[in-house]
Amino acid sequence: MAHQDYVSRAQNKKKSPYKGKVAPKPTFTLKFKLSLFLVMLLIGGFIYGLWSIKDNKPPVSPVKIVKEAPQAVKEKALPAPPKEIWAYVDNLKSKEVEVGKYEVKDKGPYKMQCASFRTMRQAEVLKANIAFTGLTAQISESKGKNGIYYKVFLGPYERKREAEKDKHKLKSNNVNGCQIWLWK
Repeated sequence: MAHQDYVSRAQNKKKSPYKGKVAPKPTFTLKFKLSLFLVMLLIGGFIYGLWSIKDNKPPVSPVKIVKEAPQAVKEKALPAPPKEIWAYVDNLKSKEVEVGKYEVKDKGPYKMQCASFRTMRQAEVLKANIAFTGLTAQISESKGKNGIYYKVFLGPYERKREAEKDKHKLKSNNVNGCQIWLWK
């Protein structure tokens, strides 16, 4: 099949069916006119309300205020503040704290298995990738129902936190899928 040359091809001289048509002019609907009238009516009412209250003065009270000669104002002495009793400090002196007795049990050493392969070569490639991150992996052979598998694992770790730290280090170096288990 020959390639087509679109550059040398003449442009389509037909006019687009959409270019000649004029878009309909927008018309104001009855709903729009009514809402516009209502808004104008509310604005007019608000302006009239403001105009009608602009000259309102506060009512003058019929009571006449007579200024008398200043008398000596007797100052009332404030009562003494009540004496506060703090029982908290006294309670602390006699308080006994119960100390809980508990022991942290180590569940045992942990191992982190990263993969299981059918061939030794695949396991060695993963072990090399793990070595590039600065960690040391081991390969163990296990026989299963479907044949021999080669497991790549790291460990033993005394605490799970150490295994998690190495797992994050491997994950940041694109070695994913590692699982942390108790060493059996």
